[in-house]
Amino acid sequence: MDDAQFFSNERRRMVIEQLIERGIRDKRVLDAMGRVPREMFVPRQYSHLAYADGPLPIKERQTISQPYIVALMTELLQLKGMENVLEVGTGSGYQAAVLACLAQQVHSMERYRSLAEEAAEKLMKLEVDNVSVHVGDGSLGWPEAAPYHSILVTAAAPRTPQPLLDQLVDGGRLVIPVGGAGNQVLESWERHGSYFDHDAILPVAFVPLRGRYGWENEVY
Repeated sequence: MDDAQFFSNERRRMVIEQLIERGIRDKRVLDAMGRVPREMFVPRQYSHLAYADGPLPIKERQTISQPYIVALMTELLQLKGMENVLEVGTGSGYQAAVLACLAQQVHSMERYRSLAEEAAEKLMKLEVDNVSVHVGDGSLGWPEAAPYHSILVTAAAPRTPQPLLDQLVDGGRLVIPVGGAGNQVLESWERHGSYFDHDAILPVAFVPLRGRYGWENEVY
């Protein structure tokens, strides 16, 4: 069996065993997860673990989230295909590649230039042309392309950054992990005019969000 067939089989098994069997139901999300080659976004030494049921380390002491969490957070956005989406925390670029299958335009913020450049290169190799990667403080969002129909944050903040809430359209959704080391909850927010409704989804474990509205000046 060559590598292409091996990874294709692993991807198919991941969708069935890690996503469908755990309750992911959005067919568009399942299709995207079944098409994006996760092995391209993990360090070479971990490529054989690309579809393992867990996170993997990448550069700058960051991680690529486990497939189930990527799918769950994406499903919570309820994307239909015409949205302008902001991702905070580009990391490997894998989550951005998934979002690119489901939205019209994706803007992805990354604090570390090395990660941003590598992610952009990988997305280019996959001929993903609707993702723009920006370097900067993701806790501030990316006002230049606001407002957003959906915002997804892939690092844990001490509290939901107000700039991100402000950059949502009316009816827009924000998915973000909130909390410190060992005590985080994935939250789903929805804007209704000046009011924001939110729900706690499940306990999670993410790297810290650094920045003005992150953990920059607080003990993590």
